[in-house]
Amino acid sequence: MQEFRVLKGHDIEGYSSLSVYREHGGYEALRKALEDMTPTEITDEVYWSGLRGRGGAGFSTGQKWRFVDRDAPGQKYVVVNADEGEPGTFKDRYIMEHVPHRMLEGTLIACHAVGATKAYIYLRGELSACRDLIQQCIDEAREAGLVGEKVMGADFDVDVVLHLGAGAYICGEETALLDSLEGRRAEPRLKPPFPAQAGLYGRPTVVNNVETLANVPPIVEHGAGWYRSVGAPSPAVDAEERGSGPPPGFGPDSPGTRVFSTSGKLGNPGIYEVPMGIPMSDLLELSGGMRDGLKLKAVIPGGSSAPMIGPDHFDVPLTFQDLADAGSMLGSGAVIFIDDQTCLVDAALNLTEFYEHESCGKCTPCREGSQWVRKVLQRICDGEATAKDLDLVRHICDGIAGKCFCALGESIPAPIISTMDLYPDEWRYHVEHGECPIGKGDLAHAE
Repeated sequence: MQEFRVLKGHDIEGYSSLSVYREHGGYEALRKALEDMTPTEITDEVYWSGLRGRGGAGFSTGQKWRFVDRDAPGQKYVVVNADEGEPGTFKDRYIMEHVPHRMLEGTLIACHAVGATKAYIYLRGELSACRDLIQQCIDEAREAGLVGEKVMGADFDVDVVLHLGAGAYICGEETALLDSLEGRRAEPRLKPPFPAQAGLYGRPTVVNNVETLANVPPIVEHGAGWYRSVGAPSPAVDAEERGSGPPPGFGPDSPGTRVFSTSGKLGNPGIYEVPMGIPMSDLLELSGGMRDGLKLKAVIPGGSSAPMIGPDHFDVPLTFQDLADAGSMLGSGAVIFIDDQTCLVDAALNLTEFYEHESCGKCTPCREGSQWVRKVLQRICDGEATAKDLDLVRHICDGIAGKCFCALGESIPAPIISTMDLYPDEWRYHVEHGECPIGKGDLAHAE
């Protein structure tokens, strides 16, 4: 069921080193990009592959690259968003620990495509193992002539710098990340202008996620048609007849594979690379199913910022569109399976505490709303709430949703409202009985 493309070679001893990576064809995609393709052809190949961002938003990667005017004078940048901090998400860390040169190769190809001569890898500071390994990869590549002047003898100069973050979740938002890189307090910027027009130091900048860039070398090497041969590509888009049908990377188009991190009380939680579009139940089976006789109660399909889904959607195909239709999103590819012995009210409080702590404080709905809704949720969990508090929770969430400066604030209502809609009896039991219903048997009496 698994198909290793991004993670190809992850099980080969020493694959994280330059020598072993090159023994298995590493950096041949970069050679092809430099010797046989123009920057426009590279960008077009990525565009027509339908590759969508793997960091959360799912925006067309090729379209993002097209926004950069590579012929404009002056410096341009590529920034790798390796600040993986979404609760439940750990697939980028695995990529950087096992196939780091594939990410670096994709970064270099992206630089050539958009005309950038400098790239920054913004790494979450706590990932100490990744820090040493990525720096080693950069040093190896520089010594081998893959980073620096006249890369592979071509008219292409590029430098790569590793930059460590300090653990602020807000830096996962691309413009806040750029502020941090510039040495300022990390806060999301007003858009437009978008980074492609005015990003790092006010210059055109492409910001891509680790997994996104790790998809680039195989796309360049094998072509867009090869990439679209698996997954759930839109039948209206034919990479061999470019220009026909709607553009790839939008709507129902979900080609290629996806690296998922699965967690929860599972038999075998971990990292799995599978074709897009497989049913969620298949991913659960790959992960060993629920352990210790537990039953599946709810799923967070795309990291903690994604609304939970219930039993009606446990077989939903893992595509951008199908999860949107189910009322959630694919997000960061972190699938959290929640068992029937987990209290969803407690889970909502736990996630709200995280977002309250990580709010940058720039906008009032996020800064104040997160505090107020956390206080009410705490009151409910402590058995001190009244029935009016359930309405108050929804009222506060309504004051947050759609009114925040960035996606962090928008994430606060997601676990709260989705659990209130999925399991209202559980919330009412907390209020009416002043205790958690888990282990109390049938909830019918909570009506």
